[in-house]
Amino acid sequence: MPTTTATRSPRTPKNSTSSKKSEPLKPSVLAAREPFLGLLRDLARAYQAFENYSGVHVRQMGLTSPQFDVLVTLGNTPGMTMNVLAKKTLVTKGTLTGIVDRLEQKGLVRREVPPENRRCFKIVLTEAGEKLFEDIFPAHIAYLKERFQKLDPSEIAEIQTALQRLHAVF
Repeated sequence: MPTTTATRSPRTPKNSTSSKKSEPLKPSVLAAREPFLGLLRDLARAYQAFENYSGVHVRQMGLTSPQFDVLVTLGNTPGMTMNVLAKKTLVTKGTLTGIVDRLEQKGLVRREVPPENRRCFKIVLTEAGEKLFEDIFPAHIAYLKERFQKLDPSEIAEIQTALQRLHAVF
């Protein structure tokens, strides 16, 4: 007897029939289709691109990005407690102590016990830290300005508003 082969579409699985109902999509497939995932990727890529661009310049100054963040946060201030410094920087409280220790070893900051609260201490820029801040902060702002000036002021305002809205959502 002659044998015949049934024709099927390349997309149709071997054991399926056209009358079979499609199975519900798995939760992971549905989750992967969420429209905001593109936003998350773009946000992460934008941050990574910024951090890479900024980090190159910061490392040329002999600092890590967290050390730079702490120095510029302390600049133009009388100093601040570790709690306040942690809130104002992009550094977690857990890593702040190590960063301050390294900046202290470099002679850029010192710990002071404020007379009004002897249970805590303030982190203050030393004279060398103040000088470094005066040198690196304007230089880094000029470095970043090369990129940010490619945006119109209205675009900067729109992006800032959108990021503030996103922050508020969380």
